[in-house]
This record gives sequence, structure tokens and C-alpha cells, in this order.
Amino acid sequence: MLRLWPASRSTLGFVAFLAIWEAASRLLHLPDYILPPPSAILLGGVVRWRSLLGAAYFTAQPMLAGFVVAVVAGVAIALAIAFSRTMQAVVYPLLVFLQIVPKIAVAPLFIIWFGFGMTPKVLLVFLLSFFPVVVQAITAFRSIEVELMELARSTGAGRLRTFWMVQLPHALPALFAGIKVAAALSATAAVVAEFVASDRGLGYLLMSYNGDLNTTMSFAAIFVLSAMGLLLYGAVELAERLAIPWHVSRRRASGEVPGL
Repeated sequence: MLRLWPASRSTLGFVAFLAIWEAASRLLHLPDYILPPPSAILLGGVVRWRSLLGAAYFTAQPMLAGFVVAVVAGVAIALAIAFSRTMQAVVYPLLVFLQIVPKIAVAPLFIIWFGFGMTPKVLLVFLLSFFPVVVQAITAFRSIEVELMELARSTGAGRLRTFWMVQLPHALPALFAGIKVAAALSATAAVVAEFVASDRGLGYLLMSYNGDLNTTMSFAAIFVLSAMGLLLYGAVELAERLAIPWHVSRRRASGEVPGL
């Protein structure tokens, strides 16, 4: 029996899911406004690819900008909290409180404060993507073994060299886990921001299609949005593969280390 590559197996599973969906829609004679078959969604997307592509380009801007700001700010704040008890006591409870506040409830206030431009959308993406990065980064920077730190200091390495050579490589696996969660949330945050106030983008198209009961094109827009989130997630996966090829999680994923 031929061994399929992980990517091939994932593709096969996705194709099987679409085939079951197609067969169920046809056999049950479901109307398109209830559950259109994937073939109808694909046809609708091909016919209206220009509007979908333009909307995707508009949605991608706050999505990527908010994600990048969340990663940079999240890692910087996590460093401050991880290495300062004062920052932990003052800043971390505030971050937890901000995470608990429902972002969709605060989103209309962003429109009042910043208008209908790009800023409120980037801010909402940032707020939804920020917390997973901070939490994982704090855990990552604090989870290094004391013995390993003492060994680094015994070699005469200074604080900065110890950080770059020991603490940062040790923290990268957990840090990338938080970044991947943020990547998955950024697409959702971008379209939620467009639900609140926007006249362009995939969120605006979704609201328009839902209002017209055009479920086929609603699914087409959802698939495009999912593909955008998947591409961003895949880019983070690629960066992780290049940054920490030595880690057991990457070696297990590549087949070098047997799975559990």
C-alpha cells in the first residue's frame, strides 16, 4: 500500500467531505437557499470572481495589519511581563480584563472614535488576535528550566546572549502556537469588523447576500474568507518549519519521529 504524504491525505479528506456534501444536496433535493451543493457554489464564485477578489483584497488589508501588530505588540508586552514582576502585577490583569470584554459590543465605539476608515477594523483584528500571542509568549519565556539558565551563565554568557541563544529558541515552539491561533482568529475578526460598518469587503458582501437569501454566494464568500485564513495560517506554519526544524513537533510532523 502506497504511503500518502500528509498534504495528500488532507486533500483527500477535504475532497471526500465535498463529495458527501454534493451527494447529500442532490439526493435530498435541498433548495439552494437552504444548502447549495459545492458545484453550485463553485460556479457562482467563478461567475462573480471579480467582486469576490476585490472584496477579499479589501478585507485582507485590516486582517494582515491587525495580525502583524498583534504579534509584534504581543511578544513585546509578553517579554516585559515575563521578566518584570511589576509589569505582571500591573499590566497582566488589565490584559485579562480587556480580553473578557466582548469585542463585538465595543466595535461600534471604535466607529465613533475613529470613523469608518481602516483604523477601527485594524484595531478590532488586533484586539481579537492579541491575547493568544501574549499568553503563549509569557508561558514560553517563563517555562525554561532553571538548570539550563544556570548552565548558560556558567559559560560566561551575558543576559542578552543568554536570551538569544537559550531563552528565545526554547520559547519559539510555544510562541508559534499562539501566533497560529492569532492567524486563525484574524480572518474572523476582519469580517466581524466589516459587519459593524463597511461598504466593501467580504463582510459587506456576506450581509448583502444573506439579505437577498443568496445562500450560494454567501458560501462562496465564506470559502474565500476561509482560504485567506488558511493561507495566513499556512504562512505561519512555514515560518515555524524554517525557524525550529529541530523541534520534536516539526520532526514528528515530517515523519522523522514516530507519532504517539
